[in-house]
Amino acid sequence: MTKPRPLFYDAYLAILREELVPAMGCTEPIAVAFAATTARDILGMRPESAEIRCSANIVKNVKGVTVPNTGGMRGIMAAATAGIVGGNAQAKLEVLKSVTSEDLVEVKRLLAAGFCKATLAEGLEGLYIEAIVRAGVQSAEVIIKDSHTGVSRIRKNGVTVFEAEGKKGGDFAAIAVARPGYDLLNVRDILEFANTVELSEVSHLIDRQISMNEAISDEGLKNDYGVSVGKTIVAREGGNVRSRARARAAAGSDARMGGSALPVVINSGSGNQGLTVSLPVIEYARELKVDHDKLLRALIVSNLVALEQKEYIGKLSAYCGAVSAAVGSGAGITYLCGGGYDKIAMTITNAIATAGGMLCDGAKSSCAAKISTALEAAITAHEMSMQGKCFSSGEGLVGVDVEKTIRNIGNVGKVGMHATDIEIMKIMLEE
Repeated sequence: MTKPRPLFYDAYLAILREELVPAMGCTEPIAVAFAATTARDILGMRPESAEIRCSANIVKNVKGVTVPNTGGMRGIMAAATAGIVGGNAQAKLEVLKSVTSEDLVEVKRLLAAGFCKATLAEGLEGLYIEAIVRAGVQSAEVIIKDSHTGVSRIRKNGVTVFEAEGKKGGDFAAIAVARPGYDLLNVRDILEFANTVELSEVSHLIDRQISMNEAISDEGLKNDYGVSVGKTIVAREGGNVRSRARARAAAGSDARMGGSALPVVINSGSGNQGLTVSLPVIEYARELKVDHDKLLRALIVSNLVALEQKEYIGKLSAYCGAVSAAVGSGAGITYLCGGGYDKIAMTITNAIATAGGMLCDGAKSSCAAKISTALEAAITAHEMSMQGKCFSSGEGLVGVDVEKTIRNIGNVGKVGMHATDIEIMKIMLEE
């Protein structure tokens, strides 16, 4: 008789399939483009005007980054207009891949004519985007909420045709984003899953993460994007594995924040977190000469540990996601080095105790430097754990076990830093 799978097994598979998807550029402007493109499709014709209402968290993460495939344009209105003119909503987080040079001529004309306006959705926090398009007396409205392609509501001519909470809408029901089994995430089960999962069920997801994320990292190391953090690390620190691990992830962020159209496989809805959670583990695997199966299992650990932290922190907050992703990387590196549950738990605890609380002040070129800083802490945390050294319960936010430590920092990131997030957004909106 076949032994039944543990409850978490299928849940973790579903989470990896949900989360490890490709995205072009920074995911917040892409989410704006997706919302606007979807609204255009619901309208069924080219709009005559568009309005985009976003939470301050979205504004924070769109303001400083280049919208991919737009020739260097920035901002909410550019992302929305590019989506309306040439976007493909079926491509989801690669919605702007179809935009052509001819489309960009029209985008610039529309922007100059005041086709699109952007406003702050006051009182709404986290991930919230509302796209409203109009043509004559016709109108369509799409609301994205909680996840970057999570359609919460669709209205046409004032009539609701889909609402996620009410489960209405027939053809649009497949757009809604489920949250399967996230409450089952814990380090011990993540490790058991990584050790026992049939790799044929996940290898296509992880292999895609490896190939896409290495490609954009190569791009960042070859060319000058942003302030070239990755290239600077290589030039100043040489080629040891610690430096390479940080440089590879930072270089990918350099390119991504600088407008490269190459896709990234994301984690927790973020390309930067996808880069941080994967590229350092890949570099350590290369250094240690482990086989490919071991690398795949290490990346499962890294991805799921990062996702567990974000389940408590939330998708968007004042807590820099590079830290939770770097913690995941540290756990994956410890796994590669033969560390079991105890040492992986030590790595996670040490990394959170060291770098927890780095601020997120929006997506921009300095994200690459924050990735490098977070990874330095995570790699040190790994090295400490391999020596059997770990911060003790009661030292700051360190809890009685690794799960309590993860919950503690999640509570600080989601609740405790709420006022900090508001202050950051006030400053940025004044600039």
